[in-house]
Amino acid sequence: MIGFIVAGLIIGALARLIKPGKQQLGILATLLLGLVGSVIGGTLANLLGTGDIFELNVLGFIFAVIAALLLIGVAEGITQKRHKSVR
Repeated sequence: MIGFIVAGLIIGALARLIKPGKQQLGILATLLLGLVGSVIGGTLANLLGTGDIFELNVLGFIFAVIAALLLIGVAEGITQKRHKSVR
């Protein structure tokens, strides 16, 4: 379980580093998006037959970072839309 949390934090942090611009996300949001991205990436890798969902493999890691990047983009869009409607 601790390894899963650490992997989620690393995946979320990598996704934020890759994504250009400044993201208005805290460490908890980064962790959660990284965890969701790692589940999505592990599931995709599992569907392709590269290993178990909780097994660390290169393809699952790449899919996880891509999924986290997409999730960060969605989260940014939602928070920006909320901030614009408040003003």
